[in-house]
Amino acid sequence: MSNEWELDVPTTACDLAIPFCGGFRVTAARMKITRFHATDDGGSRFEEIELAVNEERIDPFGNVLHQSKAFNSPSVRFVELPRTLDQSWHHAPARQIVFVLRGVVEVGTSDGEKRRWSAGSAFIPDDLTGKGHLTRVIEGPAMLAFIELPPDFDFTRWLS
Repeated sequence: MSNEWELDVPTTACDLAIPFCGGFRVTAARMKITRFHATDDGGSRFEEIELAVNEERIDPFGNVLHQSKAFNSPSVRFVELPRTLDQSWHHAPARQIVFVLRGVVEVGTSDGEKRRWSAGSAFIPDDLTGKGHLTRVIEGPAMLAFIELPPDFDFTRWLS
């Protein structure tokens, strides 16, 4: 009796195989991330985007890694926000990806929606104009990593 799995669909080197019902379901790896941005009426809103994590790389030990497209960052910084931080309306200083390393951060947009991120999650502030957004620390102090996106950053290229 063989322990080998039979694939029930064709695969490519960039597919990620996930076991199910005695076979494999083949899907491309993706990561959901929230972006908030300025709207045409001067407000701000959240948008869910899916980042493709489908570029294959073999590490020196033979492991197959799946990664996103790379980009060069103009700056990377770590910032500790005090537990009492409660900022009124403001813009992101630059297009950036923010990773929460410790604590819980809440952001509100002009349409009244609020979302929270905790350690291990990320979001993309991209509201450089308009009313901006609110930020407050729910559990803190919060430690964040800010990775600035290049001025010509193309989301469509990065997402596919």
